[in-house]
Amino acid sequence: MLDTSLSSESGFEQVKACFENPIAKLVLWGVLSALLYHLVAGIRHLLMDAGVGEGLESGRLGAQVLIVVAAVLIVLLGVWIW
Repeated sequence: MLDTSLSSESGFEQVKACFENPIAKLVLWGVLSALLYHLVAGIRHLLMDAGVGEGLESGRLGAQVLIVVAAVLIVLLGVWIW
């Protein structure tokens, strides 16, 4: 798709029209949501490797914060896509 969008103006319009489809937007949102959750969870694991949030209660709190932060970012991603 990148090659097509960069090849010419008509190629760019073709790719743009493809992403205006609601199903394509839903697929894009799903893939980017998974990547966003993975990013936030990775940051949590990096903090745990540094010794932050290794206890039972702090680990539970970290998991809850992870879910809330990821949910907010995923909703914002949906607003940005649509």
